Amino acid sequence: MALFDMPHRTVAIRSVPFASLSRFLALFHPVLPSRSAWFAVALPKDSMPGPTLPPPLPPAYVSGWPDRSALLADRGRALEELRRRSLGVHRVLLLWLLAVSAIIGWALLVLPLQQLEQRDPTGFILGPLFAVLGLASLAPSVVAVVLAVRRDRHISQLLDAWLRLDSHPPTDDRLRSSGLSLFWLLSSLVVCAFGLWTSFAGVAEARPGRDAYSDVVLVMGIGFILWLTGLIGVAKAVRHYRWAVRVLGPRAAPAPAAPAAEDQGG
Repeated sequence: MALFDMPHRTVAIRSVPFASLSRFLALFHPVLPSRSAWFAVALPKDSMPGPTLPPPLPPAYVSGWPDRSALLADRGRALEELRRRSLGVHRVLLLWLLAVSAIIGWALLVLPLQQLEQRDPTGFILGPLFAVLGLASLAPSVVAVVLAVRRDRHISQLLDAWLRLDSHPPTDDRLRSSGLSLFWLLSSLVVCAFGLWTSFAGVAEARPGRDAYSDVVLVMGIGFILWLTGLIGVAKAVRHYRWAVRVLGPRAAPAPAAPAAEDQGG
């Protein structure tokens, strides 16, 4: 619970969504102290649990920050949280976990086809069950990836909005996240290459009459999922690099060392 102190009244706010928070604060417009107080309510100092993102810029009717240091403090906290939510290692692990779930779903969807090729009589009973389980594992993974892409777009818009408030080179330079961006790129390239190799190897090694068509479909589907997962990661790393160059500019070269002072006796 966060307490928002105002003259002659104290309002207790419990997990108010950011979209409705502005409408809630509009009721107290005449006594709103500053944007810094609005930000303190919308974004607690502790790390924010759950999927909640830092808020957009405060509404126009909220007065400005008391001083530049308060503005930079709020701006730095918002930018750091957005950077973590965009490029954190947990996002890579979540993407891979969704890929594993999609692979399991695809394997379950192919099982009825394998049973038909083997003329297994239990396929008429277990086939629909495997198909439902496969869709239950594959469909949520696809939906989660689509929502994650839309969330990244929203994060990028918030980053641009908070960056335009002011300029603070030490804070802004941390947004480049060269190490995380490189990790996204290299790991995704490995996954993408492994997916391509799996697809082409499965097709090239298949022999008519010896390998079932369902096995080829299974291997090609797994390879495609891995390739698409890697491609999403590569696109994210490249997009972040282009954003950093466009918004933050190229990294400044280190200043040359001062020349050593000449000996007085020389």
